[in-house]
Amino acid sequence: MAQWLEMSYVLTDMDDERINALYPPDTFPIEIRHYLCQWMEEKDWEGFSPDQSDKEPLAQALLSDAVLLLESVADQQNIVERMKLVQITKNMMTRPAMELANKRAEGKTPDFEDLSFLKNTVFQLQDRRKRIHSCQEDINWEMVNFEALQCKYSLLSSCVLVYNINGPLSHEHNGILTLTKLKQCQDNFIVKMNVWQWEQHKSVIGYPFTDDLSHLQNWSEKLFAVNSNLRQEWLLIPDLPKEIGEKLTGLLQELIQSSFVVEKQPPQVIKTQSKFSAVVRYLLGESLVSGQPVTMKAQIINELQARNVNLALCDNVGELINHTAILDRNTATKTTNANFRHMSIKKIKRADRKGAESVTEEKFALMFLAEIFITGHETPFKIHINSQPVVVIVHGSQDINAVATIIWDCAFAEPDRVPFVVPDRVTWKMMIETLNVKFCSEVGTNHNLNPYNKHFLAQKIFDQPEYANDLSDSVVTWCQFNKEVLAGRNFTFWQWFEGAMDLTKKHLKPYWSDGLIFGFIGKQHVHLILKESPSGTFILRFSDSEIGGITIAYVSHENGIPMIQNIQPFTRKDLEIRCLGDRIRDINEILYLYPNVSKHEGFKKFYTGKQQPTNSGYIPVSLQTKVVLYMIKTQHSNQPLDKQQTFYFVEFDVEYHHQKQLLDM
Repeated sequence: MAQWLEMSYVLTDMDDERINALYPPDTFPIEIRHYLCQWMEEKDWEGFSPDQSDKEPLAQALLSDAVLLLESVADQQNIVERMKLVQITKNMMTRPAMELANKRAEGKTPDFEDLSFLKNTVFQLQDRRKRIHSCQEDINWEMVNFEALQCKYSLLSSCVLVYNINGPLSHEHNGILTLTKLKQCQDNFIVKMNVWQWEQHKSVIGYPFTDDLSHLQNWSEKLFAVNSNLRQEWLLIPDLPKEIGEKLTGLLQELIQSSFVVEKQPPQVIKTQSKFSAVVRYLLGESLVSGQPVTMKAQIINELQARNVNLALCDNVGELINHTAILDRNTATKTTNANFRHMSIKKIKRADRKGAESVTEEKFALMFLAEIFITGHETPFKIHINSQPVVVIVHGSQDINAVATIIWDCAFAEPDRVPFVVPDRVTWKMMIETLNVKFCSEVGTNHNLNPYNKHFLAQKIFDQPEYANDLSDSVVTWCQFNKEVLAGRNFTFWQWFEGAMDLTKKHLKPYWSDGLIFGFIGKQHVHLILKESPSGTFILRFSDSEIGGITIAYVSHENGIPMIQNIQPFTRKDLEIRCLGDRIRDINEILYLYPNVSKHEGFKKFYTGKQQPTNSGYIPVSLQTKVVLYMIKTQHSNQPLDKQQTFYFVEFDVEYHHQKQLLDM
C-alpha cells in the first residue's frame, strides 16, 4: 500500500496524458491498482511470462482472488462507480490469466514507477526552492522600501510563513527522502545489470539470452538525470548538509561504474598470435564532456588479480596488441562504444601450477580501464570492468580441453562468486542439464537428449554399464569430466562427448533433428532392443571406441539365432566423402530403422542423385558403400556362431562404365 500512496502523491501533479501513458489500457487498470493496492503489493508477481505454462494455475488463482475482491469493493461504491468496476471485472474475466499476471509483473518493474516518482519529487524540490527564492526577494525589497513595510505587512508575513514551512529544514527532509529513494532505484538497476551479465555468461552454454541493452540504458540515463538535478539543488541551497553531496557523488560513481558493460565478450578460448575482438559499451554516453575524447585501454590479468580490487596491483601479465580504443558516440543508434577490433595476445605470463593442473585450466580476464570526465564534475571518474574468464592457449590441440574449462565455469559458477572460483564437483542432475542445453545449442536443434541418452551418459561417466537405477543425485567431479580417461580408452568423457556433438553439428544435424539417430546408447542396450526385431533392423549410435564416430548396429539371424552386428564407425572424413543417407541406401544388410521404419521411408530425402555422364571425355566415377564380413574363429571350433568374433569393415565400390575396382578403405 505504501508504494501506491507514494505514487498517488506523484500522480496529483501529472496531466491526464502522462497518467494514461503510465497506465495504458493493456495493463492493470488504474482503478484496480487503487482499490486493490494492498493486495497487489503483498503478492509475488515475479517470474510470470507467457512461456511458463507451469505457473498457469497460480495465475488463475490470482485472477480469481482479484475478481472476488473487486466485486466486494464494487458493492460498497455509488451506482456510477459500481457499474464501472463491474465492467472492469467482466473485462478481466475474458482475458487469459497468464497475460494479466505478466502485465502486472511488467508493471511492477521499479524503473518506471520509481523513476517517475523521483523525477516529480525533484521537480517539487526545484519548484519549492524557486518559491522560497521569490519570497526572499520580496522580503529584501520590502526591507529596502521601509516606508511601505507596514502596508505590505501581510505579504511579508506570508513570505516568511512560506520560508519557514518550506525552508532549509523541509528541503533537507525531502532531499534525504529523495536520496534514499534514488539509492533504492539505483540498487534495483544494478541488480538488473548483474542479471544481464549473468545471463550473458550462461549463454555460452546455450541458455537463452537477450542482448538488447536499450531498456537498461534508458534506466541509467534517468538515474543520472535525477542525480544531476538533485545535485544542482544541493549546490543552490547552501544550508543543506554536506553529506548529501557526498552521497550523491558516491551514487554517481557507482552508477557510472555499473553503466560500463562488455557488450561483446572476447572469445573465451584465445590462441596467442590470433586476432580477436571485444566491444565495451557505456550506457551514459551523453554525459561525457563534449570535445574531450575518452581512451579505453585493455590489459590481461590473472585470476588472483581479478580478485584484487586495488587496480594499482593489477600489472599486465601478458602483452596485448591493439589494446586501446576510443569511446565513440553513434548518433543513429544512440550508443557509445569502445570497439577493440583487432586485439591479439603476443605472449602470456603463467602462474606457477600445482600438481596435475594443466595450462588449459588456468583462467585469465581482460580488464578494460578508462578515466572519464562528466559534465559538471572537475575530477575524472576512474572506471574498470573485467571480461568473462578466458583461457589462453598456444596450440590448436589445446582447444578442446580449454573449452571444457569454460563450459564448467559457465555452467556451475555462482552469481556472486569470487573470481573465478567454481566447485570441483556437482550433481549429475546439474551436469546432464548442461550437456543437454549445450548439445542442442551447438548442433542447432530442438531435439533434446532423451532419458535413455541421459542414463547412458551417466553410466559412461561413472563407469557403471550395468547400473540401472537413477544417478541424478550422484556427484560428478571435474576430474571425471575432463581429466581422467574413460575406462579402457585414451580420452576423457568431455573429449568423447564433444566429438559426438561436433560430428552431429557438421554432418548429422538433419538426421538428429528428425529423430533418426538414437546416438547415445550402449551396446548392451542395443542388443536388448534389437534381438527381438526382424533381420535388417538397425540403430544409429555414436561409437564408444572412437571420438567423433557414428556406427550402425543391426540384427541378422543365423540358423534362427539373432546376431547383433556393428559396422565400422563413420567419421567426419568418411561423411565428407559420402553422406550418411547414401551410405544407408548402399548397405543391403540394413532394412528397417528401429522399431519398424523402412530405411527408404526414413532416409529417402537425404539420398543424393546418381552422377550423370559429362561431356568432358572422362568416364563418370561413383562410390558405393559395401559391408564385408571377416570372421575369426576361436580356438574352440564348436563354439556357437554368436560367440565367434565378427568384424565388419566398410568398403567402397568404384564403378566404371566397363569395369569395377574394389578399394580397401
